[in-house]
Amino acid sequence: MGDAFGGAESGTQLLARLEGRSSLKNLEPYLFAEEGSPVHGDVIEFHGPEGTGKTEMLYHLIARCIIPKAEGGLGVEVMFVDTDYHFDMLRLVTILENRLAQGTEEMIKQCLGRLFLVSCSSSTQLLLTLYSLENLFCAHPSLCVLLLDSLSAFYWIDRSNGGESLTLQEMNLKKCANFLEKLVTQHHLILFATTQTLMQKSANSAESFLPSKLPHETDTDYRPYLCKSWQQMVTHRIFFSKQCNSGNSKGFTVVSCHLKRNQIVKRSFSVAECGVQF
Repeated sequence: MGDAFGGAESGTQLLARLEGRSSLKNLEPYLFAEEGSPVHGDVIEFHGPEGTGKTEMLYHLIARCIIPKAEGGLGVEVMFVDTDYHFDMLRLVTILENRLAQGTEEMIKQCLGRLFLVSCSSSTQLLLTLYSLENLFCAHPSLCVLLLDSLSAFYWIDRSNGGESLTLQEMNLKKCANFLEKLVTQHHLILFATTQTLMQKSANSAESFLPSKLPHETDTDYRPYLCKSWQQMVTHRIFFSKQCNSGNSKGFTVVSCHLKRNQIVKRSFSVAECGVQF
């Protein structure tokens, strides 16, 4: 599909399309360990147990993207791929109503017009969906953010269907990862994908965050289990956790790691009716 389209697109059209991608360096500075992130081509993984704010953070990023520049947003289009069937449109609308100076029905419709939403119920359907999205990215220069919630949704199903063969277990996910990398590279996208903590290390680990460790080892509960194709393309891994201290008004913590530069930052955030607050 991509090759056929590429043959019909001139070099001038290609350059114009890629130059149309807006900068997203101001998307959410508190979320990244390096100033000026994210940039086109970045692959950001949100990792953590269920109920630690990963999807809420995605709503926060969606709102930042689809709210127009005149209202303090970025005014760009977003593609959201929902594999967990957790996407709550009413929740997103509530966040928009709280953030827009004039939260009229017409303004909210304009914002939601910048959001593309698809749902997938299997890794095979996810792969076919990704293939079908390429022409959409070509046709929409302002569509520069791809969010996937979550990449680990079909892990156990694929593992069961693959039997004893690791190759068969990872086949669909590997194809998805390879094509995601192609989309990100060729179309200058920024990819955010959530993964859930399915594999845990020993429960008697004394500390959750050890400064002496490398960034990718900072969360002692983190144990990579997805295919190597995915692990190798991730540029930022952000660990989400829920704070146990009830006296702290900030209910969640993120530890953001820039994997290529070994940079790390730790932040706290809360979730209110208006969305994520750092």
